[in-house]
Formats: sequence, C-alpha cells, structure tokens
Amino acid sequence: MKKNFVSNSKSSIRMFKNDFLESLSKVQFYVPLVVYVPVIGFLFWKALAEIQMPVLNFAGWFLLGLAIWTITEYILHRYVFHFEPDVEWGKKIHFIFHGVHHDYPNDAKRLVMPPSASIPMALGFYFLFDWLLPDTIVYPFFSGFMIGYLFYDMVHYALHHANFKSGFWKQLKQHHMLHHYSDSTKGYGVSWTFWDHIFRSNFDKK
Repeated sequence: MKKNFVSNSKSSIRMFKNDFLESLSKVQFYVPLVVYVPVIGFLFWKALAEIQMPVLNFAGWFLLGLAIWTITEYILHRYVFHFEPDVEWGKKIHFIFHGVHHDYPNDAKRLVMPPSASIPMALGFYFLFDWLLPDTIVYPFFSGFMIGYLFYDMVHYALHHANFKSGFWKQLKQHHMLHHYSDSTKGYGVSWTFWDHIFRSNFDKK
C-alpha cells in the first residue's frame, strides 16, 4: 500500500489561518471528561431518581448503549474518518477531521475529539436515539453510549502516550500502532478490537 507522510514530532501543525478556528481544533485530553461526565451524571439522575427506573432495566439499557458505541466507533473510524474524497475540498475536510492525526500522530492536542466537533455529534446521536427508543429509555442508553465514547477518547490518548509493559493494554497499543505505522486500511478498532475480527479488518498474525 502507499506509504503516507508520518511525522515523529510532538509539535502541533497549524491547520487554520484564523486563530479562533485554530483554537477549536486543539484540546487537552481531559476536556471531554469535564464536558461529558456531568451530562452522564444528569442522565443517571433522570433515570434513577426522577423517573425511578428499576435498576435492572437501567443496567440492561446502559449495557446496550455501551455495546452500540463499540460498533459505532468502528463504523465511524472505518467509513467516515477514513473516507477520502477525490475533490480538493473533500480532501481538506478529511485532513481536518482525521488526516492530520495520521500525519502527526504524536500531537497531544489532537488525540481526543474537540468539543467543537463532539458536541454537535453527541446531540445528533441523542436526538436519533430519543426518536428510535421508547419514552425515557434514552437516559440509560445514552449514558452507556457516552461512557463508551469517553473510554474511547481516554484509551486513544493513552495508546499514544503511555508505555504498557504487558497484557491487554500492550496488545491494544500494538494493534493501534500497526494501524498508524503499517497499514491504515486495517485495525479500525481503537478501544475495542472485537469488530476488526468480525469484519476481517484485523492484522494477520505472523
């Protein structure tokens, strides 16, 4: 496959001439926690305290939301983030959303999704699930979905900046580094590798 440019620098490349737009493209790794943990806490309160949903019902829908996140993560990464249009403006959009991360994988401020992108996406998913699901079920379901997203963001940051000595985390890091440095057409799972096995996009064992 074609080998693309990959920088080993930890510095951040400038993407926008406008300072405000440039600031929106960068974020510290902990910002998603600050933004979404209170939202998840509110959803817990709505389900368990306000409408007094039975705990087992809450747990079931919560786990389903978490499971749906795992396949959403895979689909977004494979078919949205890695979709490269032929037209120039499409190529620029692809670079802004994901291409920059592959060219500069050690840029610590572009490892988690900035709120400027994650908040509109989260709202879109919330209203979609609220429309699809029975009344009030969106509270436990979306809290599980969002915890899955936060896990993904934190794991992604750790895979690029933490040194794992053994076990599950070391294997997960190797999986993601192969995606970056060996073959970007495989290994789309970041926090979970399950769907790479199901859809045959895993790396061949040597």
